Amino acid sequence: MADFSEALKNIQETIMQDPRNLAYTSRGILPIWQIHEHAKILIVGQAPGRKVEESGIPFHDQSGDRLMQWLGIDSTVFYSEAVVIMPMDFYYPGKGKSGDLPPRKFVAPEYHARLLSLMQEITLKVLIGKYSVDYYLRDSKKENLTGTVAAYQDYLPACFPIVHPSPLNIRWRKMHPWFEEEVVPALQRRVKEALENQ
Repeated sequence: MADFSEALKNIQETIMQDPRNLAYTSRGILPIWQIHEHAKILIVGQAPGRKVEESGIPFHDQSGDRLMQWLGIDSTVFYSEAVVIMPMDFYYPGKGKSGDLPPRKFVAPEYHARLLSLMQEITLKVLIGKYSVDYYLRDSKKENLTGTVAAYQDYLPACFPIVHPSPLNIRWRKMHPWFEEEVVPALQRRVKEALENQ
């Protein structure tokens, strides 16, 4: 535990000393994640939103509420040591013309592998949205995110791609009812399996 804590602290300090993060660290904002040594489930989201930046708690917003519903777990489990939340960017990237800006491209390649090396018991990666799917599934992803999510069985048992639970995605969910009819129940079963194998 001491080695894990020390290693995590070192990575956090490196991130905070990175000049590319000065706009956040100068305001006292820590990297927004949830890292536990013995977690079974990894959730890879996009990036914290403004509300999450204010609270410092990952998915502490409407998207998080919906995500918990999709996963079939409550906040006690979601924020427990069984779950790691490691977004593609650890900070809020700002507002763009049509929503939040995308996660900054350097974060995942430079830090995800280092963080994952501290957590050897993860059996399920829940990949949320295009950026995490592109990064973790690479050449095995389908032509677009919808196709990848529809083909979720191709990535089991290690990975489970889903769309972002943002309220902005309600139109997509209405156009693709199979997601909540088929994919969400399958996700809940896989999450349950991962948690039971602790």
